[in-house]
Amino acid sequence: MVAVKRIRSFTSNAHRARLQFLREALVWQGLNHRFILPLIGIDRETFADSFCMVSPWMKQGTVLKYLETHGRTEVDRLLLEIAQGLEYLHSRHIVHGDLRGANILVSDDGHGCLADFGLSTIISEEISELLTSSSNRAGSVRWFAPELISPADFGCAKFARTPASDVYAYACLYTGRPPFADVTPETAVMFQVIRGERPQQPANMSEQLWRLVSAVWAPAPGTRPTVGDILALFPTPS
Repeated sequence: MVAVKRIRSFTSNAHRARLQFLREALVWQGLNHRFILPLIGIDRETFADSFCMVSPWMKQGTVLKYLETHGRTEVDRLLLEIAQGLEYLHSRHIVHGDLRGANILVSDDGHGCLADFGLSTIISEEISELLTSSSNRAGSVRWFAPELISPADFGCAKFARTPASDVYAYACLYTGRPPFADVTPETAVMFQVIRGERPQQPANMSEQLWRLVSAVWAPAPGTRPTVGDILALFPTPS
């Protein structure tokens, strides 16, 4: 059983969609880590007019579905695994760019795997023009770091996904719900983040872990811990 990700495009943006497909495939094909969903290959036959990316079928679904079904007893282990996958990406100068619960799948043996590299960025001057998609503001605003919402207000020259914005989004996973889940519309969420407001501390989260999460949500990107720092302080799963 496999999953097939089909490129969908309309005549007006077919070229842009093809480039986006190539970016994602080129980033994804070079990744090899236990906690990252593997790319099996490219399919040109299932849909005559489309290229498709093929990956293993993950019958457990997303981490959100998994926790809903199995409870939160394994949440610390899953968060640790995702941090390890994210550290691997950053060590290869790759920013995930769209880290959220819907883009984390759970393998058949219950391990978390990072997936969906459609908004990933390569941090490399030599190939940045070819492979990065930093100017593309797609993604879930609820998971955006403040500098992605208003770059100039937070010391950034332009909109750019970075390891620091990945780490900010990673900290949002700890709350167990989408950030500001009770706030609508998303523009209201954007204003709250810019003002320095953050999701509330979950009732079952320790003070030590909450201090770590709060540090990762720092407004200035340069002051946030790296994912390596987070791993060094990560509590041992019970």
